[in-house]
Amino acid sequence: MLKNWINVFIYHTKNNKLFTALNVLGLSIGISTLIFAILYWNEEHSYDQWNPEKDNVYAVLNDMGGGSIWTVNPTATAPALKAISSDLESYCYFTTNYAKETIIYNGKKELVNKIFSAQRNFFSFFPFKFIYGNGKTAIQDNSSIALSEETALRLFGNENPMGKLVKHLDRLFTVRGVYQITEKSSVMPEAVTSTIEDELEKNKGQWGYSYGLMLKIKNPKATASIIKILDDIFIEKNAKVQAKEAGLSLEEYVKTYGDLIKAVLLPLPEARLYNGNYVFPEENGNRQFLLISMSLSILILLLSVVNYINLATANAIKRAKEVGVRKITGAGKGQIIAQFVFETALLTFFSVLLALVVVEIVLPYYNSFLNKNLLLIGAQFYIQLILISLIVIFVSGVLPAVYVSNFEVLKVLKGNFSRSRKGIWLRNGMLILQFAIAAFFITGSFIVYKQVNYMAAKDLGFKGAQVLDIVFKAKKGISPYERYKTVQQEALKIKGIEAVSGALFSMGTRDNSWSSFTYKSSKAIMIQEMGIDFGTLDVLGIKLSKGRGLGPAFSSDTISSVLLNEAALKAIGEKQPLNKMIDWRDRKFKIVGIVKDFNYFGLESDILPMIFYHLTTKNVSEIKDDVRHVFIKISSRNVPQTITDLNKFWSEKVDPDYPFEYNFVDKNFARTYKKYEDQRDLFALLNVIVILIAVFGLFALASFSMERRLREIAIRKTLGAETSILLRELSGQYVLYCLIGFVIGIIPAYLLLQKWLENFAFRIDIPLLPFIIALVSLLLLTLTIVLAKAYQVTKVDVLHYLKYE
Repeated sequence: MLKNWINVFIYHTKNNKLFTALNVLGLSIGISTLIFAILYWNEEHSYDQWNPEKDNVYAVLNDMGGGSIWTVNPTATAPALKAISSDLESYCYFTTNYAKETIIYNGKKELVNKIFSAQRNFFSFFPFKFIYGNGKTAIQDNSSIALSEETALRLFGNENPMGKLVKHLDRLFTVRGVYQITEKSSVMPEAVTSTIEDELEKNKGQWGYSYGLMLKIKNPKATASIIKILDDIFIEKNAKVQAKEAGLSLEEYVKTYGDLIKAVLLPLPEARLYNGNYVFPEENGNRQFLLISMSLSILILLLSVVNYINLATANAIKRAKEVGVRKITGAGKGQIIAQFVFETALLTFFSVLLALVVVEIVLPYYNSFLNKNLLLIGAQFYIQLILISLIVIFVSGVLPAVYVSNFEVLKVLKGNFSRSRKGIWLRNGMLILQFAIAAFFITGSFIVYKQVNYMAAKDLGFKGAQVLDIVFKAKKGISPYERYKTVQQEALKIKGIEAVSGALFSMGTRDNSWSSFTYKSSKAIMIQEMGIDFGTLDVLGIKLSKGRGLGPAFSSDTISSVLLNEAALKAIGEKQPLNKMIDWRDRKFKIVGIVKDFNYFGLESDILPMIFYHLTTKNVSEIKDDVRHVFIKISSRNVPQTITDLNKFWSEKVDPDYPFEYNFVDKNFARTYKKYEDQRDLFALLNVIVILIAVFGLFALASFSMERRLREIAIRKTLGAETSILLRELSGQYVLYCLIGFVIGIIPAYLLLQKWLENFAFRIDIPLLPFIIALVSLLLLTLTIVLAKAYQVTKVDVLHYLKYE
C-alpha cells in the first residue's frame, strides 16, 4: 500500500510540477521564517537557565510612582531586611553598569570592556565554574580580582595567573580566581572586583538610590512577605524620619512629597526580558521586538499553510475521479485520508529540508541584523522543529484529506463535482484570508516606516552632527574639573576644533541623576540633574526660551544660580520664573534662565523636568568638580584630519592608558531608536515574503479556477463573446475577494499599530495613506496576475474543447 501511495504521489508530482513547486516553496518560506524567530526566542530565553540558584534569586526594584520604576537601591535597605526576615538567605549589592578600563600586568596593557564590581558573595549568586581558585575566596577583599578565562589568557597567556599582581584604577589587585562563562547570563563580566564594598561602607545606612541589589530567598513563596517588610522599612526608616524632620505627619508628608516608594521583586529568569530600565549590566533583551518577530512569523506560516490548503483543495478536483474509483473498488474513508496526509507529510518533509538550507545560508545575515550568534543546533530546537512539522502536516493535510474523502461517488463519476459550492467557498474563504494578511503587512510596514522616519527627522532640540562625545576619565588625586579645563585649553589649539565643553551627562544614554525640588512649598517635583560647564548648551545647540545661560561673568552662577527646562517650568506653574527661588538639595537657588525642551533619553520618553547647574556648584555633584563627558565641536571641513589630530593629542597627553574613543552626539542618540529601525526592517522583509506567498496562491488558484472554465469560455467565444467581456467577468470575483480581504486585514492592522505607537511619547497619527497604498497595491497585484492568466485562457482553441460536444 505504501509503495502504491508513493507511486501515486510521484505521478501527480510529475503532472503538476509547477503547483508542487509552489507548494513546497511556500511552505519552506513559512517554516524558515518561523525557524529564525524560534532561534531568536530560544536564545533570549536561555539567559540564566544554567544557574542552579535562578529560582531563588530576585532583583529588587523600586516603584517610585507615576509609572517610574528604578532598578537601583539605597544601602540602608538590605541590612535592615536581613535583620528582620528569616526567609532571606543573603543579599548582594552590585554596580548596574560595567566599567571599561585597562588592566596592566608587567607593563602589558589590556583594555577590558566589562569590569564588574559586587559584594564578596557575588559568586554564590552566579556560581560560574572556576578553573583557578573558587568563588568563595575569588574576591575575598577589596584588593582581590577574579578574571574570566579569556581575560586571563590575554594578560598571562599560558602562565598561571593565581597570586599575580595587576594594576587597575591606579591600584594593585591580586588575582585570586579565574572562571569560565559557558552559558548566557544576566551578568557576564570579564573581570570582577569587590571595590563596591568601600562605597557601601562610606554610604552605609543612606537612602540615596545608587546600587543594584539581589536577594537570595530561601522559599520563593515568601516574596510577598519580603516585599511587605521592604515597604515597612522604607516607611519607618525613611518616610517617617523625613516627615518628622519636616514637622509633618506621614499623611501630610505623602501629600506634599508624593506617594511612598513600593518594592518590587523581579525573578532572575525574567530579568533578561524585563520591560523597563536595565536591571543587570548585560542590559535587557528587546521583549517587544521578540514578540513581534514571533507573532509575525507564526502569521506567515499560517499564510503558507492557508496557501497550501487552497492549492490542495483546488487540485483535489483533478483527482475526484481517482477518489471515486478507489471508493468503488473498496477504499474506505480512513484510507483516503491517510493517503492524502501521507502526501502532505512528504511535501512538508521536503519543505523543512529546503527551509533548513535557506536558514543555513541566510543565518549569517540574520545574526548580523540582530547582533547575535545563533546556531542551528540544540536538542530543544530539533524538538521544536519536529513539533512544527507535525502541526503543519496535521493542519495542511487533514482538512484537504477530509474534504477529498467526502466526495460523492456518483457525482464524481458523472463529472459534475466541480459544481460543488462547498469546495469553491472553502477556497475563496482561504483566498480572502490571504488578502487580509497581505493587507495587514503592507499597512503595518508603511506605518512603522513612517514612525521610524519621523523619529530620525524630528527636531530633537539639540544639534549633534558635528559634536564629538568623549568619555572623560578621572585621575586619582587630581580635580576632574581642573584637569578638564587644562584639556579644554590645549584641545582648542588643534586646527578644526571650534569649541570644547564638559558635562555630567550624555545624550541618549543611561547617564542620569535624579532628585527633587520644591517651589513655594509646593509638592516635591522629581527632576533630572544636568551638570554643565559654561558654553555646554551652546556647543550642543540647545536654546534658551527665557533669561540667560550660566556664564563666568556672574560669580553667583557657580554658587546659587540654576536653569530649568520648559517641562520643569510647566510643573511649577509659574509664568514669571526669572529670579524666583526654589528649594533644592537643602539650599535655595535662583532661576536665571529657562532652557527649551530637548529630547534626552529617547523619543519613547516624555521630556522630563530638568535642572541645569554649573559643574563646580558645591554640595550638588556626587563627586566634587566632577566631569564625565567632554563635548568637542569640530569644523565640517577636513573632519578625518581633525579627528586624527585629536586622537594623537588625547592618546599622548590626556589618557595614554585608555584608547581614544568617541561618538558623534547625534549618532549616539540615534541608538535609542535602533531597535525600532530593526522592527521597520523586519516588517519590510516579512512584507516581501507575505506578498510573494500571496502571489503563489493567487496565481495557482486563478490557474485552477480558469482551467475548469475552459469549456465554458470556448462555448461563449463561439456565441460571439468579446475578449474584454470575458476578461472582466473572469477577474471580477477576484477583485471582490481582494476588497473583502482588505477590509478584514486593516482592522487588526489599525488596532495593533495604534497600540505599538503608544510606546512613543512622540509619534505620528496614523494617516489614511498606508491604507490607500495597501488597497492599490493589492488591486494591482490581483489584476496583474488574474488578467494575465485570464487573457491566456481566452485565447484557447475553440475546436479543441468543443469537438466532442
